[in-house]
Amino acid sequence: MDETPAPKPKSLFRNRNFSLTFLGALVSNVASLFYSFAVSFYILRITGNNALIQGLYLAIGGVTFCVSTLFGGVIGDRFNKAKIMYICDYLKGAVIIGFTLLLMFVIHSETGQVVALFIVAVLSNVLAGIFTPASAALLPQIVEEDRFQQAQSYFSILNSFQSIFGVVLAGVMYTLVPINTLFLIVGGCYIASAISEMFIRYEGIGEKRDEKLTLRATFRDIKEGFVYLSAIKPIMVLMVCILFINFFISPVFDNFVPYFVATDLEGTQYLFHEAFAPEMWSSFLSMAIGIGSLVMGIVLSTRKQMEKCNVVVRFSILALAVIVGLLALFYGLFAGGTLPINSLLIIMLVGCVSIGVTLVLVNVPSSTAMMRIVDKDKFGKVSSVLNIGSQGLIPVATFLGGVALSSIGSVGLLGVCAGGLLVTALVLFFARPIREL
Repeated sequence: MDETPAPKPKSLFRNRNFSLTFLGALVSNVASLFYSFAVSFYILRITGNNALIQGLYLAIGGVTFCVSTLFGGVIGDRFNKAKIMYICDYLKGAVIIGFTLLLMFVIHSETGQVVALFIVAVLSNVLAGIFTPASAALLPQIVEEDRFQQAQSYFSILNSFQSIFGVVLAGVMYTLVPINTLFLIVGGCYIASAISEMFIRYEGIGEKRDEKLTLRATFRDIKEGFVYLSAIKPIMVLMVCILFINFFISPVFDNFVPYFVATDLEGTQYLFHEAFAPEMWSSFLSMAIGIGSLVMGIVLSTRKQMEKCNVVVRFSILALAVIVGLLALFYGLFAGGTLPINSLLIIMLVGCVSIGVTLVLVNVPSSTAMMRIVDKDKFGKVSSVLNIGSQGLIPVATFLGGVALSSIGSVGLLGVCAGGLLVTALVLFFARPIREL
């Protein structure tokens, strides 16, 4: 008998399940990008640039996501992951479309609109918290182990393309298309994504589809995820450091950038002001991050999978802190009247390209290491713990970011974020356990 293994397909996209997952992620992520872009500016517009309300909106959504992710990890390890994904996408589409119809025909006051947006944030983030661990746990089930880095790189490239073209398209649509029409498009995208995910077929490892899911069993599984992860010290150290890195970097992009566009650019002779509305510069900055991420994602997709990633991760996070510190310095010069607005915009574009490169050099190797180390039947729970561990302070950060903008201003906010990033990066750089990763 010939026991020679069958040759692997040349392209990972010949894997039908991976292609369907990738397509579903493409459409779903575009929907999420359009909605988050539009809502950030929509809230500022209907509240008179109230940064505190914007920060509260982001914080409530983040808290809801973190809490629901814990339960989502348990659900993702017990039941069919593809089914969880398409049910969540169908429900998200229905929530967005229903909310939009209320805005069009029932809710007309600004206060009512803000309340409705907060309700939608809670509902959509509950669904996202269930969806995310299931989608993360699906990938190691449908991709061979020696192609984990390639799969992660392809998703990084996908996110980069969305940052480049999706955000620009979101900016164009926000300025040209009525907000209600844009929200309806978002709902339709979620439903289209669900249709793609319905055709994913795989044999689940460790799933307990016939076991009754009780509240006691849920908390037992959550505890199991924490205990299992606590024994993997390198990932635990990385998770804690990324928790604080996200705490200090999220206000820069979630609070500062929309506020900068709405206040510092509005009414000035900024670069390309004749052709583009100020909101388009939010798209340009996201596009710059996407370009940097795209280039590095392509590079990593062609490289051999790393056996050790600690050196790349440590230096990349340190570089990220330095870049944000320089951006804070140059914005301070602009605020003091020393640096022209157009020079600042060019510097911010270059800085965002560099940030895109460093983010991929952190995310892809560390995600690949986690996929390789964590048992497949525990991946959903561990993924949910990691999501909370790395993003748990983001709601607090975005709320405090809104408070900081209202009290100490943009310069103060950027200074605090840059200093906190540098301290956290240095702690990670010299931590011994991380060298085992």
